[in-house]
Amino acid sequence: MASLNVIEYVNVANMTNPMEALAIGIDIGGTGTKFGIVDRVGNVLFSSEISTRKHSDVNTFIDELYTELSKLIDNVGGIGRIKGIGVGAPNGNFYTGTIEYAPNLPWKGIIPLARMMEDKFKIPVVLTNDANAAAIGEMMYGAAQGMKDFIMITLGTGVGSGIVANGKLVYGHDGFAGELGHTTIIPNGRLHEGTGKKGSLESYASATGVRLTTLEILEKSTQPSSLRSVPPDQIDSKKVYEAAIAGDALAKEIFESTGTILGAALANFVMFSSPEAIILFGGLTKAGDLILKPTRESMEANLIQIFQNKVKILVSHLKESDAAILGASALAWDLK
Repeated sequence: MASLNVIEYVNVANMTNPMEALAIGIDIGGTGTKFGIVDRVGNVLFSSEISTRKHSDVNTFIDELYTELSKLIDNVGGIGRIKGIGVGAPNGNFYTGTIEYAPNLPWKGIIPLARMMEDKFKIPVVLTNDANAAAIGEMMYGAAQGMKDFIMITLGTGVGSGIVANGKLVYGHDGFAGELGHTTIIPNGRLHEGTGKKGSLESYASATGVRLTTLEILEKSTQPSSLRSVPPDQIDSKKVYEAAIAGDALAKEIFESTGTILGAALANFVMFSSPEAIILFGGLTKAGDLILKPTRESMEANLIQIFQNKVKILVSHLKESDAAILGASALAWDLK
């Protein structure tokens, strides 16, 4: 993660109108929360970041977010220029403005985050699932421009997804459609500690899943690997990637296994909604072909003929810190 509380700037001289309305986009993740002020054409004018994990109480989280965002708001001329705030969060419900039972966040139960933030900031707030926000950002400013049917998959601490069909996000009747990371890919497989369910995609194809796969293979195998010199509590997906790039065969096997599982899941998703493309976003995509090649091969192998060789797997072109901020901010433009 980037160092916290460091404000990033773009050239404000590029703004078309120094007094035009602006929107705030906030991306709440299990580890950190990124936020920024965005203009209508998608320039992230100012951005910063705070820790999510250190706040066991959502109230202290909102207090720090308010303090840090206020600095950015002052930089653009005050709260009067802000049309609203859009928030992307795990298990965020677009209809109710609540975060509900998010396994990767420190706050449990149902959190009425949109209302709490409106009370604090005194401006309108709209909230959705974090992957839905990233999908909106991708559709407006990224690899999905011009597409009306695609699936966004975020591969981070967990696995998120946003489904766009006929140019619209699929929310379902209660606002929770698209939790593809929690679909069962290996029946009676690995336990997901956050949900208590077994065999979900997130248990295998997230950064957390890569870590668990590594620990399992190291325990079961006698194959030599540089990863054996790393203390178990320090193993993470970044160290596995570094080992694989250095030629470590066991590390390559871990990415092969992860990609095979991810590809099989993507095949299921393709046969459900027939997207033009699947767009991958998040930390694990930095592994490049180490994970993309087995993912593509596995997806194609698990598709029936009418779907084969039709669906592109693309990696997001947007800066990792920008996609969800842009998508979340886009929600604010539709506020009345």
